[in-house]
Amino acid sequence: MSPHEAFNERGFVWFRGALSDAELSTIEAQCEFGARPGYRPDANQKLVSMISIGSTLGDLSQKLISGAMPVRLVAFNKSEDSNWSVPWHQDRVIAVENKHKLKSFQNWTKQGSYWHAEPPERLLQEMMFARIHFDRADEGNGAMELSVGSHRLGKVAAHHAKEEAERRSIEVCHASRGDVLFVKALTLHRSGRARDVSRRRALRIDYAASTLPPPLKWAIRT
Repeated sequence: MSPHEAFNERGFVWFRGALSDAELSTIEAQCEFGARPGYRPDANQKLVSMISIGSTLGDLSQKLISGAMPVRLVAFNKSEDSNWSVPWHQDRVIAVENKHKLKSFQNWTKQGSYWHAEPPERLLQEMMFARIHFDRADEGNGAMELSVGSHRLGKVAAHHAKEEAERRSIEVCHASRGDVLFVKALTLHRSGRARDVSRRRALRIDYAASTLPPPLKWAIRT
């Protein structure tokens, strides 16, 4: 099964050892991980160039969604000082430059430097996120878990997320430094608290090929 076929069938695909230590070190130097879950790092020019078309990561994204561009960044650093669990859920928000009242964009919140909103389901179905692993990840340090094929369900109400996720096989995202995981945006996922409190850093990059209806603009533009 090709990466594209696996991505569409299972909702995610791995590229093991995709990034060299030099590439990882460059991204690390440009990306503050913060001390809280879901830190929003600044999308500076150097960092954006490392995740856009022409970079290793950007070129991998094109194998899955043609024209995909980075549109949001979220950094995670699960450690002794910042340890958390997240129940089964879908990430259904996008980051935009400014808030504008459009009927199909709802639940507006300000997070970091950008406004976030829940877009129409059609847009989410055309999106994915990449997860760069900077450290080992497994059951011991709270690795992410994925519900295989759950992206086909469309939007799932929060109170049904656990039930729907557990109807399917679950994959624990074991990873080593340099591994990259691409996941369809509507895939149900969760993570538990770390029992092993060693550092577990990851950078999530949301990718989209679609343009937004004016006057909305993506938070990150390449």
